Amino acid sequence: MTEIRFYQLQRTPLERALPKLLEKVLESGARAVVMVGSEERLAALDASLWTYDPNAFLPHGASRDGRAEEQPIWLTTSDENPNRAGVLVLADGARSDLVARYDKCLEILDGNDAEAVAAARERWRAYREAGFELGHWQQNETSGRWEKQS
Repeated sequence: MTEIRFYQLQRTPLERALPKLLEKVLESGARAVVMVGSEERLAALDASLWTYDPNAFLPHGASRDGRAEEQPIWLTTSDENPNRAGVLVLADGARSDLVARYDKCLEILDGNDAEAVAAARERWRAYREAGFELGHWQQNETSGRWEKQS
């Protein structure tokens, strides 16, 4: 059964929070598909993953790079898993019909956006009704560290 974790951003933008989550995915030996809602967001994330830390490297690619099967992290706007990933990351309002095919799904949302929070609550209810294992993590207001909520 797929484990679904909601990550509610409070202090950090997606471009800064995502690399740290992806580092953990790769450290676990897994591959990831990162699905976002627009080509503009995909391009911004692609650029930020190359430059977020001068002492770190997150190997990744997108359709313009090709060779998806060789990419540990695949960035996309399509509901696909061309790199045989075990982890799906949904951000920027992206939704997937393939969640059950992954070991883990990370739903990242902007906790300061009322519409994003309301949409996440609807997805939470739908996932719960479907029998998925759920968890909710939120950034601490003072330090920005992740704290488990449920």
